[in-house]
Amino acid sequence: MLDTFTKKRVEKIMSDYTEQKIPKHLKNQIKLNYKIRGSNVTLVEERPAFRGDQWVQLDIAQFRMEENKWKVYWRDSKEKWHFVEDIVPDEDFVKQLKIVDEDKRGLFWG
Repeated sequence: MLDTFTKKRVEKIMSDYTEQKIPKHLKNQIKLNYKIRGSNVTLVEERPAFRGDQWVQLDIAQFRMEENKWKVYWRDSKEKWHFVEDIVPDEDFVKQLKIVDEDKRGLFWG
């Protein structure tokens, strides 16, 4: 479970990130969001469903606070999470988010 200070800080970082990542003219086609559950923060992409006016959510990455460090996980097509071993756990959440954002290996932004 994240302490109140950490949770508020992460909420601010994620709100700013998800708001700025998608250009305004594309917001009717794609959205970014996040959810916090316990000590996990999940980055979520939302797109309009093929039919209807609902949106479909796709989990992009998950950040897990373990032993006071953020670990990064990616999700496979069977919806299982896997620890990304070459992203070193770090206390700096922003640093981990930046690595996911840049996605040099193509794990997150298919």
